[in-house]
Amino acid sequence: MIQKRKPALEKVSAEFGSSFSVKHYAETSTHNKPPFWHFHPEIELVYVKGGNGKRHIGNHLSYYHSGDLVLIGSMLPHTGFTDRLTANESETVIQFNQDFLGKGFFETAEMQNIQNLLERSKAGLAFHGEAKEEVGRRLEKLVILDNFGKMIELLCLLQYMAWTEEYTMLNAEGYAMEVQKTDNDRINIIYNYVQKNFRQAITLDEIASIARMTVPSFCRYFKKISGKKFTQFVNEIRIVHACKLLTESTDSISNIAFESGFNNFSHFNRQFKVVTNESPSAYRKKFIQLIK
Repeated sequence: MIQKRKPALEKVSAEFGSSFSVKHYAETSTHNKPPFWHFHPEIELVYVKGGNGKRHIGNHLSYYHSGDLVLIGSMLPHTGFTDRLTANESETVIQFNQDFLGKGFFETAEMQNIQNLLERSKAGLAFHGEAKEEVGRRLEKLVILDNFGKMIELLCLLQYMAWTEEYTMLNAEGYAMEVQKTDNDRINIIYNYVQKNFRQAITLDEIASIARMTVPSFCRYFKKISGKKFTQFVNEIRIVHACKLLTESTDSISNIAFESGFNNFSHFNRQFKVVTNESPSAYRKKFIQLIK
């Protein structure tokens, strides 16, 4: 989750004459990214057109393909969704405060569906199927509208997303990681280290030392911040990487297991099924059928 630069709370600025932020990147590899693992008070709607990449929102880790459409609630930590390897066509990002149209606006009877949507977004929502295509297409056109048109179209899109059932709640247990600003540096140091070293064994002594904590203190801290054990977190990072390799390479599954940090093939198969609910071979086969 981490780069060495200090991540800090991301500051979101609306455009001149507008109450919310609209950004469109035709070349995502060249635009300035926010801190890799970051959070902000604004609700964020992100559409990635085409390409494949990793999705990390709250406690949820997964790999998306053929683009992505996600709605991220206020103060829910997440990473960027594209980099120079994603091979996507474009990325559109909308960020707005819940009261950007006035305090209590979404609490009116007419806005109840949208209010429910924004409440669900606290766990992170990923949209798929026709909903992803329709909202994505309209988001790309939204950026060329005047400020009033952007506001009206955003409300229409939120209403559409509130009605559709084509979405997945990413932190399905209802738990969404909430990071205090004072915790941000430490959790970033931990995540950055794991991202760079997940292909090799990472002991609790090693990571606790990196975080400048004792092992018991680190275990309690990490469980409190992330809602999971450190070993579970590392295995999920490895499995997400394995998903990427399964869909983007023709390497054998045993080689992919090794490249993802697993020295025991049976353990890799078990962990893969825990995270994805299917075997590595079934995951690859399903992706190939989807492409066809």
